[in-house]
Amino acid sequence: MNLLCKSAKTFAVSLILAGAFISQPALANGPIGEHVNHLKANLKDYAEEVEWMVSKVDKMVTDYQSKGEKSVNSDDLLEYWESVKFHSAIETNYIPVYASIWQGIYGVKTAIDKSQAASEVRKQQAALDAALWQGLGAVKLAADFQQKGLLSAVKTTATKAMTQSATIDEIKHKLDRVVAKYAERLNDEATQIVHDTYLHLFEGVEGTLIEQDAGLVEVLEKDFNVSLPKAIADNKGVDQVRIVVADMHSKLDRAKQLLEKAEKARKDVF
Repeated sequence: MNLLCKSAKTFAVSLILAGAFISQPALANGPIGEHVNHLKANLKDYAEEVEWMVSKVDKMVTDYQSKGEKSVNSDDLLEYWESVKFHSAIETNYIPVYASIWQGIYGVKTAIDKSQAASEVRKQQAALDAALWQGLGAVKLAADFQQKGLLSAVKTTATKAMTQSATIDEIKHKLDRVVAKYAERLNDEATQIVHDTYLHLFEGVEGTLIEQDAGLVEVLEKDFNVSLPKAIADNKGVDQVRIVVADMHSKLDRAKQLLEKAEKARKDVF
């Protein structure tokens, strides 16, 4: 729990975080359970899930250290994270920490996949643990705001406003705006567009895409939550950020083809 104590310092700036929570839109797409509208009642479950995730990652890293890379499957990290309710609790309330957790997951995964020294894997594990505990602190704070009526209810069903294939076009448009805002040196605004696009658009088509190509969804999730935010945070040149976005466009074009195929199949059935 030492990491939780350390991360508590972060929440000394609760007024800043309060603004972040209160400004969160009420709409969320994807498999978001009703529990996100009852955070206080689910805090015990969230805490247990964080402890479980921390222990699972620690076991993986320990096995990697003592038995070698063939003894572990780094893809399990993604399965662990997607399986817990806490995943959507932090996603719908404080997206910057949500992105940090994704970055931590891929930090551990990449270190293992590249057969790096156990000390480096442990370093990445520590960063992931810190992000998870920080996320739990953020959800606890959000629960207090929710109890006071300061947070809008989260809609737990996806919007039907546009077809899923049309949503891909909107996502690509938003990513173009990311490059534009970054070129204006509005890094925070660019990053917020990335987060909002992932949460409010991409997650709405994710379920159908997983049925078509789960691997494509995985790499796009990494792009949204790790590659693009990191390129912005690291102050890469505009051309380098544009290259990341162009690569995402290519993947999204593939996603659109798959969604159009799925839409046609549904129409043929009915």
